[in-house]
Amino acid sequence: MTGDPKVVAIDEGYSDMGGAPLLPPEARRNALGFKSAPRVQGNFVAKFEKKTLLWLASKMPLWVNSDHLTAIGVLGQFLVGCSYLLARWNRWGLLLAIFFLAVNWFGDSLDGTLARHRDQQRPRYGFYVDHVLDSLGSLFLCVGLALSGYMHPLIAMGMLAAFLMLSVETYLATYTLGKFQMSHWIFGPTEIRITLAIGNVALFVRGPWAHLGNHVYRLFDIGGICAIGGMGLMFAIAAARHTITLYRQESL
Repeated sequence: MTGDPKVVAIDEGYSDMGGAPLLPPEARRNALGFKSAPRVQGNFVAKFEKKTLLWLASKMPLWVNSDHLTAIGVLGQFLVGCSYLLARWNRWGLLLAIFFLAVNWFGDSLDGTLARHRDQQRPRYGFYVDHVLDSLGSLFLCVGLALSGYMHPLIAMGMLAAFLMLSVETYLATYTLGKFQMSHWIFGPTEIRITLAIGNVALFVRGPWAHLGNHVYRLFDIGGICAIGGMGLMFAIAAARHTITLYRQESL
């Protein structure tokens, strides 16, 4: 016995024969004192996306579970990065990246919806694994862009750093304020995928160069700098707002 009532409650929720759970999932979550944070999603396609995901969840065969979809999502992101690397030598890799962006959306967006549809939520496991793999997936994407020849490697790494900073702010706000902000303004992960897909089509049709005044730049360099600036601004505004909120809640 540990002396910690929370640990005792969890230990007593398992039998001596192989650690089989005796308490229902909700009781085990309550024993840990864990509460799921409400999800705040105000991105542009949220309503249509939610209806689509619910429809897809209702059509999933029983042998498919959330873990399968999570694996499909991270594999899709890895293959997006590989497609950008392929595009260095063959521009058809740009269109292949669009296909794998769709695969990533399918797995990454549907895994949680399927769990809620079947009442099989694992909020701590799901939150942790999903966002660890999101960070890994963003690394795959940015390394692929850095090696593609369509974006300067420093800009690709700047995008990765900005994404991770924004992610850290979101996760800290989820823990301290009990609210999971899934989108910023009208932008969320799906809008980012759509924007990237449109950029790929533009590269495929028009080539990698864009004219600004008398200068010529890589189209994805311009897009990458805009993405860094946008995520940086989102980070600064969210961090300032949440700091003020926490200060007011815990003023001296």
